[in-house]
Amino acid sequence: MIENFIVMPLLGQMVIAIITLLFWGKNSIQRYISLFGSFIILIASIILFTRVEQDGILVMHAANWKPPFGITFVADTFSALMVLLSSIVGLCISIYCMRGIGTNRVRYGFYTIYHFLLMGLFGAFLTGDLFNLYVWFEVIIISSFVLMTIGGRKAQIEGSIKYVAINLFSSTIFLTGIGLLYGIAGTLNMADLAVKIPQLPNQGLVIVVSIFFILSFGIKSAIFPLYFWLPSSYHTPPSAIAALFGGLLTKVGIYAMLRMFSLVFRMEGWVSEVVIILAVCTMFVGAFGAVNKMNLRKLFSYLIVCHIGFMVGGIGMFTLTALIGTIFYLIHDIIIKTNLFLITGVIRMMNGSVNMNHLGNMYKEYPKISLVFALVFFSLIGIPPLSGFWPKINFIKAAFDLNQYAYVIGVIFASFITLYVMIKAWANIFWKEKDLDACRGENLFEKRSLLDKIYLISPIVILMGITLYIGLSADRIYYFSKKIATQMIDTQPYINAVFGF
Repeated sequence: MIENFIVMPLLGQMVIAIITLLFWGKNSIQRYISLFGSFIILIASIILFTRVEQDGILVMHAANWKPPFGITFVADTFSALMVLLSSIVGLCISIYCMRGIGTNRVRYGFYTIYHFLLMGLFGAFLTGDLFNLYVWFEVIIISSFVLMTIGGRKAQIEGSIKYVAINLFSSTIFLTGIGLLYGIAGTLNMADLAVKIPQLPNQGLVIVVSIFFILSFGIKSAIFPLYFWLPSSYHTPPSAIAALFGGLLTKVGIYAMLRMFSLVFRMEGWVSEVVIILAVCTMFVGAFGAVNKMNLRKLFSYLIVCHIGFMVGGIGMFTLTALIGTIFYLIHDIIIKTNLFLITGVIRMMNGSVNMNHLGNMYKEYPKISLVFALVFFSLIGIPPLSGFWPKINFIKAAFDLNQYAYVIGVIFASFITLYVMIKAWANIFWKEKDLDACRGENLFEKRSLLDKIYLISPIVILMGITLYIGLSADRIYYFSKKIATQMIDTQPYINAVFGF
């Protein structure tokens, strides 16, 4: 049955993780298993997305237990798109890891944990049950903690402790919210909650319960004021792991917030105002944090925080225009942030450092690679007609429609700060003369074979090409963004699909 195909990408990640475990100690075999498996899963994800577009929302009930009693998996346009984007990121990182991850990390189970993490991400996107969303979150936390600590460097351990502590706190809040929600509604199936929650007599209590989910998902997304764990931890692991974290992990919180506040709760009244205020604060603290950073990884980590504010503000406004901008920016941000951290890995390999004080003259040494990096930087800034530009039009229009002028100021300010720090990064990395006395390491990139260089550069080029497609085919991305936003406002088709109406 076509419905069973929903879980194929998820099961595929689990199978790859188990197979790599069976080849423990055989590093080369694990690398090729991961690469080949990621390619197959990308094909499965494309098929799933195509099926959803052709046949509508797909639903699978585990063991044929009907809702709200059984475990339900749902693939609508939003979840299928997130699985597809995650599969693209997963394949590109697998290509990069062919030469971008050392043998010591592979020896201690990198690939097994890496694919378990992707399995957790796929499960979070496809589940239709709130408790199972919590379970998949825990799979993600455990896997990401192990990935952060592989290698055992002091900075990694410090960063991972901060990361896991705040995320366990977030999970505690999430689990408390689940318990309260089950207590007042008697169900945790999202479609069933969508039917029952509006019928509850005490809507004030519902609003109180919704605050628990805003806090939990907000922490996972790194919004103000509990954002500090992200820039304190994302710069510590290897670039491939940081790319996965920067591209996908914070976006799971955004996905969950969008799903919960379209199906179960409503973003309105003072709750909406508070979320928008938090979004504006997130933009400002992320922007101010990035201004004086000379370490590229820390700079990009603060930009993740800053740009999360764009999407959280779009959720807070929760109009069709704002949601279109949020989905569009989410697509753009997943690809661009993944690529930025892969780029830092190549820069470190070329210079032995990602501190801009130790870099320089890269355009002269690598003009073609520099142009690829430049397109990624310009897309992040949002220079028209590249991908970062189009969703901001929706954000600003939605904010003016609702008289949210503080949000408009935040978007404009964060955009100018992004422009400033990326120009500074470009000037320091590519144009200035390198201070040979300050240079911290030898050029390991030049010592690599041509095949090694292809493995390292090709995923960056692939992601850059996707970024160009998003910007230059904005009408196509806008179509999918509008379709998803419309489904969030009108959730009846989702409910009907789950219950088989």
